[in-house]
Amino acid sequence: MGLGSLIATGSLYAGLLWGLLTLILTILLGRVFCGWICPFGALHQAVGWLANRRHKAAARMAANRYRPAQRFKYALLVFLLGAAAGSLVRHLLDLSVESTIVVVVIAAVSLLCGVAALWVRNAIWRDRILSLVVFIIGWVITGFLTDGSRLLAASLQTGLLDPIPLFYRSVNLTLLPLADGPSIPLASPGRLYPGSLAIGLLFWVAVLLNLRIPRFYCRFVCPLGALFGVVGKNAIYRMGQKAEGCTACGACNQACEGACEPATTIRTAECLLCMNCLNACRHDVMGYRHQPSAAGEIAGPDLSKREFTTALVAGLAAVPLARLAGKTGENWNPAVIRPPGALPEEMFLQRCIKCGQCMRICPTNVIHPAALQAGIEGIWTPILNFRMGTSGCQRGCIACGNLCPTAAIRPISLDERLGRGDFADRGPIRIGTAFVDRGRCLPWAMDRPCIVCQENCPVSPKAIVTREAFQPVRLGGALHLIDMKDRQLRFDGPALPAERFATGDYFVTMANSDAIPPVRIVDIGPGGITLAENPFAVAAHPGDRITVQVRLQLPVVNPAVCIGCGVCEHECPVKGRRAIRVSAENETRDRRHRLSL
Repeated sequence: MGLGSLIATGSLYAGLLWGLLTLILTILLGRVFCGWICPFGALHQAVGWLANRRHKAAARMAANRYRPAQRFKYALLVFLLGAAAGSLVRHLLDLSVESTIVVVVIAAVSLLCGVAALWVRNAIWRDRILSLVVFIIGWVITGFLTDGSRLLAASLQTGLLDPIPLFYRSVNLTLLPLADGPSIPLASPGRLYPGSLAIGLLFWVAVLLNLRIPRFYCRFVCPLGALFGVVGKNAIYRMGQKAEGCTACGACNQACEGACEPATTIRTAECLLCMNCLNACRHDVMGYRHQPSAAGEIAGPDLSKREFTTALVAGLAAVPLARLAGKTGENWNPAVIRPPGALPEEMFLQRCIKCGQCMRICPTNVIHPAALQAGIEGIWTPILNFRMGTSGCQRGCIACGNLCPTAAIRPISLDERLGRGDFADRGPIRIGTAFVDRGRCLPWAMDRPCIVCQENCPVSPKAIVTREAFQPVRLGGALHLIDMKDRQLRFDGPALPAERFATGDYFVTMANSDAIPPVRIVDIGPGGITLAENPFAVAAHPGDRITVQVRLQLPVVNPAVCIGCGVCEHECPVKGRRAIRVSAENETRDRRHRLSL
């Protein structure tokens, strides 16, 4: 995660410096993280052991043999880092003189290395050096000839398959919500996450493949394991055989979790330090020491030059091709509403590892994993869905940004969120703007009184204001005045149910009384209509037509005040497609999304 973030952004968030500790441990001790720390690896080892504990020795040996497909994880690592490396040249090619000098030096040194390679006797190494030189020079030239907006795009996708984000995302978005309930209240309220099916399928497929091949994910897929394999291939301490005593019984191969074949020439990059071979060896031949294995070692990953080049070029090309859809440009999706403090979209995609921590910590359960709303590179990144959860994005909450491990959602203070103190001149952080759908809004479209969105708007002054309007109510027939006494009018015509017309939203007007404004109905009983006052005593006469009108408070959004918190959308009584919906327009994080008049 740290390496991908560093390559993609040219900077390293301080919290990711802990990753250096694992690299140092790997250089000293080998893949100790994979064998002793990784929780996903522990789960794989447990499931694989349960599935194979009763198999015969020949079956266990066959399951634990090395397979050439294990080099796929190294190609996957190169692909993911290549996808993150697109902007590396752009970081170098800024306007500073120092950066220009660095680039020129890189190109010059590469050119000299290419010339020197012509005198290398080994044809394989000569070809490798020349290919690398051509690639570096071509990449630098590409950076000079383009502005970096397309050919040098970068996106951090390591979180899709990195074991830590994958395990955390799967547990918190699929396993724990299944266990939530009255007897085991793990979250209040019970959590729901769209897209959990795909997340759960990936998790369970990875786990259940251990029934076929132990630690399948660790051997064939894990890009973090591939990185540790490269770093720890020549670790100071590593597994190996003594010079004498091996009887070729194969017991160590039967128990090997990494399929590194310790009985013969051990593949040190594949060794997970499970230590099973130490227990399995009855002759005390296997050991964990700083000397190389007496039976020989294969240190490097078994990845050919063609496979390496293909994976790297594919990774570099994948993101620019994905960006041709324009999801980070003019074709951006206004339905993609990011949490408060999220970086601009391109920078956000260079940092987000899709771990799901922001989704689990959200107190109202409105942060959810994206599907394809933000394009293919935005899969499982956090977006806000205000139809779900218990409310909108609470104004007093800054949990997601202060928990994000890569600062894709940067940590913000409550004063910055609310636009107070030192941030008063900037105003509160806006994550979007609410828009009223007049075709679905009860007052606008159906002449039904409703001010739920305005009442629940949490900002002050209100971002939702109302315009008052009166509309005649269609009844089953005409109403005519019989007589009146004080504030009570008796009428002839269809009945008026009190539960509807005595709610305070309905008013009365009289024929020949156009100069008198509508008067509110306060009660309807057997005696007739009771009004709040009776200004019709002089102007009205028996037989005059009575008109019932409904007072509508039509909601209108003030975009200068709305912060896009989504409380109005969540509380809207139109429960299908809400009559008021939040869009990412006018969000603070990207000036290009402002509402300009």
